[in-house]
Amino acid sequence: MTRGALALLIHGGTDNWSPERWKARFDQVCHDRRVLQLPQASFNPADVHYAAVWKPVPGELAAFPNLKVIFNLGAGVDALMADKTLPSVPLVRVAVDDLTNRMMEYVVLHVLMHHRQEPYLRESQRNGRWAPKYQWPASAICVGIMGIGTLGARAAHVLQQIGFRVVGWSRSRKQVEGIECFAGGEQFDAFLRRTDILVCLLPLTADTRGILNRDVFGKLNRASPLGAPVLINAGRGGLQNEADILASLDGTLGGVSLDVFSREPVPADSPFWTHPKVVLTPHNAADTDPGAISRYVAEQIARFEAGGALENVVDRARGY
Repeated sequence: MTRGALALLIHGGTDNWSPERWKARFDQVCHDRRVLQLPQASFNPADVHYAAVWKPVPGELAAFPNLKVIFNLGAGVDALMADKTLPSVPLVRVAVDDLTNRMMEYVVLHVLMHHRQEPYLRESQRNGRWAPKYQWPASAICVGIMGIGTLGARAAHVLQQIGFRVVGWSRSRKQVEGIECFAGGEQFDAFLRRTDILVCLLPLTADTRGILNRDVFGKLNRASPLGAPVLINAGRGGLQNEADILASLDGTLGGVSLDVFSREPVPADSPFWTHPKVVLTPHNAADTDPGAISRYVAEQIARFEAGGALENVVDRARGY
């Protein structure tokens, strides 16, 4: 029996999202299953049973009449969910240790960067100025993580091991061992008041769009040893009101680390490139090795074809 083909629809632009690189990995793990790199491949759309995608063009997936599962190769599925023609088949998000650990590395790096006053120290170095400031201990800082799912929980535990106080918030109730978790709108302000460094790892949904705004920044801990609270957003660009972030750097926020933006690449004339209180990274917080994800997808397909259940299926009503 001929196995259903797997179509790769990858629109990235960076080296890690090279379609050729991903096809080579999928060819290694899919064995006798045909892997189609679109749009180059010649094929019958009816032969495609699975699709592994990153930022597909709206309408592309609707061309496959026998599609059974869509695998999103990144963590966020908001771009897919915006496609009104998306086939009504299971949509699976990536949940592999490699991605989780890379996000943890990013969050811990940037929390430590602001905690240890690295922007100030690097400015002092550029200016030839030997002027150390008092350095508070990690235990003096409370890190608040918005989005305390798999990614947030991993970062929370490592930060806690370093010595930071850590709290979490999510829209629905979560339980994470050793972490005080807040939930819903009724506990949001209490969470913010505790927070010196705000880390956002939320999915982008209709309810979370623009949630990082000036009103939220003004509710963060004003008595922070940092002098002013800090924002780290490695979730989605649509979570942040970018005009509010820039306006809040007048003192409401002491600094920000941003990995995601409403428009990517960030325009050359954006103030984010040159603002002294902004650390900008090019959406690479959790760039994951194609080998780890291709194995994950191949294992899911094999389990599904053997009658098993798919893991990490997106709840389309919730958007994640």
